[in-house]
Amino acid sequence: MHRFAGIGWSEGLRPLGLTDIGLELATAACRTRHAAGHATIQCDVTQYPTAPFKGRATGGVDSPPCPGFGKSGKKLGLLDLPLVHQAIDDLARGHDTRMAIGAACRDDRSILTAEPMRWHHDLRPEWICMEQVPSVLPVWRQYAGILSGWGYSVAADVVDAADYGLGQKRPRAVLVASRVREVALPAPTHGGLGQPPMTAMADVVGWGYTGRPAPTVTGGGTATGGAEPFGNGTRQSMKRHIGTPAWRNRRDVPHLRPTIAEAAALQGFRPDLVFQGRQGEQYLTVGNAVPPPLATVLVAAATGLPVSAASPRVFAHAA
Repeated sequence: MHRFAGIGWSEGLRPLGLTDIGLELATAACRTRHAAGHATIQCDVTQYPTAPFKGRATGGVDSPPCPGFGKSGKKLGLLDLPLVHQAIDDLARGHDTRMAIGAACRDDRSILTAEPMRWHHDLRPEWICMEQVPSVLPVWRQYAGILSGWGYSVAADVVDAADYGLGQKRPRAVLVASRVREVALPAPTHGGLGQPPMTAMADVVGWGYTGRPAPTVTGGGTATGGAEPFGNGTRQSMKRHIGTPAWRNRRDVPHLRPTIAEAAALQGFRPDLVFQGRQGEQYLTVGNAVPPPLATVLVAAATGLPVSAASPRVFAHAA
């Protein structure tokens, strides 16, 4: 069972031999999921009933929208955290106060971070994985306390997808839980003693940083609606250094904006995945997704399933 479905978790399930049913509102994301073969219900997750999935959902995956909690923008979600905590406590006791509390939030998306508790309370799946920006870690720890009280083994902390071989720095607050086995967050696989080195940005897309991962890819947007996959600070830093001998123009193109294919490669998507919708919608689908390699190791930690050694590496040079 996959809420706020996007495409990243679903792609990350495949190396484990798992499939999902995704609930997603965005049309472009739904079209991308459908084209990739992932079962999808286009709907408002907050309005969809839990009853059809009772006794039928082995696992639960959630990545609620995070703009209000991120480093950019007004950060109104951070001011709403006390209300979010209250809604989660209420839902854990079977009291649905989402409408009243959501109306009191400064950012109307904040209440979505409480939405997973409605599903966990009603479905009690065997295993759970959740992901959000780092500032949401206190909320995940609240979930962890509640789930522990229900008999789950739970681990919650901030991890960086680059530590698992992704070609970008992407710190995320994550939670893994199981009611049938002891769980722990996956140990880093790259950059440590005796491990492969971090995957450099240039290794993935053929340009950019040659010795370290790319900055975080986001769904962003300019005042005119165009996507900004890299944050402003990063772009300015790159511009300051672009005149040095260490930098060369890529195919005589002076701008630093990655293509859809390059952004997808930095997120760890397989090269043949086709993103649907207008260009800005494609950037949003890519930037809002959980990197599939991170999804794979998190679900493996929650389920105990081995990652297939035959699974193809998703990191590939983006032509």
